[in-house]
Amino acid sequence: MGRLFGTDGVRGLANAKLTVELAVRIAGAAAAVLAAGTDGRRPVAVVGRDPRASGEMLDAAVTAGLTAAGVDVLSVGVMPTPAVAYLTDAYAADLGVMISASHNPMPDNGIKIFAAGGHKLEDAVEDRIEALLHGEQTPERPTGAGIGRVRVATDASARYLEHLAGATTAPLAGLKVVVDCAHGAASQVAPAAYAAAGATVIAIGAEPDGLNINDNCGSTHLDALQKAVVEHGADLGLAHDGDADRCLAVDAAGSIVDGDAIMAILALAMRDSGELHENTLVATVMSNLGLHLAMREAGITVVTAGVGDRYVLEELRRGSFSLGGEQSGHIVFPSHGTTGDGVLTGLRLMERMAVTGSALTDLASVMRTLPQVLINVPVSDKTAVAGHPAVVEAVAAAEHELGDTGRVLLRPSGTEQLVRVMVEAADDTVARVLADRLADAVAAV
Repeated sequence: MGRLFGTDGVRGLANAKLTVELAVRIAGAAAAVLAAGTDGRRPVAVVGRDPRASGEMLDAAVTAGLTAAGVDVLSVGVMPTPAVAYLTDAYAADLGVMISASHNPMPDNGIKIFAAGGHKLEDAVEDRIEALLHGEQTPERPTGAGIGRVRVATDASARYLEHLAGATTAPLAGLKVVVDCAHGAASQVAPAAYAAAGATVIAIGAEPDGLNINDNCGSTHLDALQKAVVEHGADLGLAHDGDADRCLAVDAAGSIVDGDAIMAILALAMRDSGELHENTLVATVMSNLGLHLAMREAGITVVTAGVGDRYVLEELRRGSFSLGGEQSGHIVFPSHGTTGDGVLTGLRLMERMAVTGSALTDLASVMRTLPQVLINVPVSDKTAVAGHPAVVEAVAAAEHELGDTGRVLLRPSGTEQLVRVMVEAADDTVARVLADRLADAVAAV
């Protein structure tokens, strides 16, 4: 068995790669690592899921693994990933488990684990869990009254909605929003949260049947949202993914406002309100150069992290910063949560519109997105590419040609034998020519 944990938990084809047996073992190992040392107190775990069909099966398996390890389970049912993280802290649980494959197609599923406080696991903790999975020794299991019990947390949704309500202060009355819930975990809570804040809400992609999650809807398929915003004359549209830790937006004309533009808007809002600690934003290496230029113009420093909101979180904690995120729409507000929260992002974005009286298109115009070309190049050894002399020479030549008008990024895939070649430039043709040239150099290694 290779390393199971990727950038965001364990993920794979449900009932093939991610089996019931594996889910039971992961839950048991997580309990052994995260629920140890409770001084005789019965440890507690929060368990939630998105609505995909295999989630029912894997929820039962995870619950079995936890209770077999002597952990009591608080079942919160279908709930966004950030809600499970928040509730892990709110219920003072020892760990939380979210069963979701996020934006992946329905046949996939995943297991995300949170430590006490709702924090994502550090690499060293994941390694300890995996070590137990690789070990041949079966842990001793409790019997009788020592077996964990299961309780449904009937107030889970109300608690999360109350938490969201406390994250904004300006009423959203007068704003009309279309929200695409991806037939996912936010199908109930997102429309409810936006309506409670005063917005007029039109929900689409909000009828999950276990099979239609992310199916031509949500943050990875924006066509339906763009059309609905224009048809309904809405002020904006918001799109979440299957587990609602992402948020992308669409303006009144149907134009896409991506995670970089959302971060720019929110960074300026938090700077103006005094919330942006040290006037610093944390973004990833994939964020567009246009974001960096816009923030520099606004006097805001951008700290760059690796790809994945867990690495954004590490930088946020390291510098005690107050805002970070990704181009894909994972936006993190450490004062309100421990992971990306798509619904919270939507609320804060609409709050900025309400406070300024500005249309989303005007707010988003603060940054100009530079043309960006991304090519995935199959290779035999992704770790050897970056240091190869021919590749180093090609990168240096491209960077010299771009000067300070663009940038080059070569990044090995986290899951496949691919190297991702990205070039940004002020001109689309220049970006494409240089990206093709670099892709050829990588492929020749």
